[in-house]
Amino acid sequence: MTKTKIYFWLKIDKKFFDNIFIKRLKTIPGGYTMTVIYIRLMLESLESDCILYYEGYFETIKEELALKLDVSEDDIEMTMAYFTKCGLIQIDEDKNAELSQAKALVQQETNQAAYMRGYRKEQREKNKKLTMLSDNLTTLTTCKTEIEIEKEKEIEKEIEIDIESEVDTVQSATDENVFDHYQSRIGSIDGYQVEQLQNYLSADHLEPELVKRAIDRAADNGKRSFGYVNAILKSWAQSGIRTVAQQDEEQRNFTDSKAKKKTGSFERPEYGQGYDPELGF
Repeated sequence: MTKTKIYFWLKIDKKFFDNIFIKRLKTIPGGYTMTVIYIRLMLESLESDCILYYEGYFETIKEELALKLDVSEDDIEMTMAYFTKCGLIQIDEDKNAELSQAKALVQQETNQAAYMRGYRKEQREKNKKLTMLSDNLTTLTTCKTEIEIEKEKEIEKEIEIDIESEVDTVQSATDENVFDHYQSRIGSIDGYQVEQLQNYLSADHLEPELVKRAIDRAADNGKRSFGYVNAILKSWAQSGIRTVAQQDEEQRNFTDSKAKKKTGSFERPEYGQGYDPELGF
């Protein structure tokens, strides 16, 4: 069976040194030494209910205490005389010394209580460290996440800007190619004509190569006028032809059906010999 131990200690705070008798020692020669000896006497008395018992080995208890504390008899004599006069040490008829102030300052607990107190303190410190670590990780993660989000937003904006810039650049370059092609095959172009061609490209979504084909068709047939080009593009747009591939398909269908169609004794001229399927004449 484990034996329960009891631990004693003195709870000395600022009030102890504010005591008038302790403060007075500062003005007395050897006062510091007397203060230390007095505290040691109180500590010596803790396990015996704050009483220093005279054991009778020497003529006086003062001689015994000087030997126990390893101090001079003169220092013990001065200390006990001073504190006895102050009423803080009382000598009874059996030469035992009772330290009344020690009873007010003494604290005690069992070894089990001390263990539990130490254990709880250790747990509090661990929990505090874990909380601090968790807070630091949360802060770090949050900051990192926010920084990454901001970087992603910036990258997305840059990508959007690059895409828009690229689209605008390609679109502008494509439009300019169409206008340049018109001027090289048909002739000069004015603001109204530019706007009309632009509408076919953007509003009707005709691909630039198809618009160029209409320009070439007009030039090859000797019809170098915007009205002729416009008529071809309008016909294609109304027929839902948006790409060169669609127009090629439409041309193949026309060629196949042309051989089968005859109107009386009149046969439509071959494509490219005065008849334009896009215009219908």
